[in-house]
Amino acid sequence: MSEAARSLLQRWGASFRKGTDFDSWGQLVEAIDEYQILARHLQKEAQSQHNNSEFTEDQKKTIAKIATCLELRSAALQSTQSQEEFKLEDLKKLEPILKNILTYNKEFPFDVQPVPLRKILAPGEEENLEFEEDDEDGGAGAGSPDSFPARVPGTLLPRLPSEPGMTLLTIRIEKIGLKDAGQCIDPYITVSVKDVNGVDLTPVQDTPVASRKEDTYVHFNVDIEIQKHVEKLTKGAAIFFEFKHYKPKKRFTSTKCFAFMEMDEIKPGTIVIELYKKPTDFKRKKLQLLTKKPLYLHLHQTLHKE
Repeated sequence: MSEAARSLLQRWGASFRKGTDFDSWGQLVEAIDEYQILARHLQKEAQSQHNNSEFTEDQKKTIAKIATCLELRSAALQSTQSQEEFKLEDLKKLEPILKNILTYNKEFPFDVQPVPLRKILAPGEEENLEFEEDDEDGGAGAGSPDSFPARVPGTLLPRLPSEPGMTLLTIRIEKIGLKDAGQCIDPYITVSVKDVNGVDLTPVQDTPVASRKEDTYVHFNVDIEIQKHVEKLTKGAAIFFEFKHYKPKKRFTSTKCFAFMEMDEIKPGTIVIELYKKPTDFKRKKLQLLTKKPLYLHLHQTLHKE
């Protein structure tokens, strides 16, 4: 084993144990952060080119599957369902596999697949990436220093089961106004619900690629089922919409702009919200409008209550 591989495995192992310790102690926010950060590092290694990796292709497939399991556990901790889909005791079975990845040759214990060509960002990481030059009205924003092929978007989740006295929210994303709408390649929107500190309160969802582009609008006409009852959302939470598109010259998917909706804006009917320059500011501290033009994100809200 090379020194580099040994160092990687030690760091991964320490991060894995830290996450499962937080998880077992009931410190769920810390556990989720640790799981997501480790999943990002494992995915990055799994997607690295052969000559830049310490691991074989088969080992990288196993590493990617472990990353998937970390995401599944993270999603289970954020779910409002009483039954966890991926349990802590299941995740703990993976620690010896990760520790002995160089000699592991058995069948993976869970029927999961590596997340294909997915770029995972730790919370707030996008704020620290390189700047691009082609933003709306000449503004600079966060891009990516790495080259990743485009993600295949479309990870929408079904509506949660209803509960007496509780309200569920469906948001229909109708369209977004952009001056260069027709030039956006494979555009989609990532929807997330964050608390006041920018921590995920629900699983993140991606829309399918936009249905059509017309003049200064990209049309989606897709329903998003928010994965938490409205009454259970914490004070100061917000729903974020990140508009993303593929950049062929740089070979990665980039965030072009974002919008958000705060809790007092949850009302049945149509709502039009402003667009802001990236990087996405989940804490809503340094907001800068994307453009002075009258271009917005157009939504329609439906509330479901038993």
